[in-house]
Amino acid sequence: MPTYKVFGREPAAILAFISVIVKLGSAYLFHATTEQQATVNTVASCAVALLIAISAHDSIGAAIFNLAQALIAAAVGFGLKLDADHQALWLSFVTVVIGLWSRTQVTAPKPTAPATAQPPRTI
Repeated sequence: MPTYKVFGREPAAILAFISVIVKLGSAYLFHATTEQQATVNTVASCAVALLIAISAHDSIGAAIFNLAQALIAAAVGFGLKLDADHQALWLSFVTVVIGLWSRTQVTAPKPTAPATAQPPRTI
């Protein structure tokens, strides 16, 4: 199984670095709660997962959706007044955009042999 790297580093190292930066920033600059720190780390994890999916040339739809979901959770965690109905609407929008984009990326395989026409049956 190949090892995928983000910015030339292992994804775990990138996430550890982000986690430490968030903790240091919270300790000295913006005093985030533990829930806010966890939310930022979740967003970072989803962003790194998206980068891995892109570098692996894998389907990125799920990674984009998870990142959108984490970003909405982060926005709510940092004080955005967005009720569950509006969160669901935004995630529905993201799902439709992913679906529209995916549709342009997927093609049906071409048949290897030409199909032979069957004569009509008579009764």
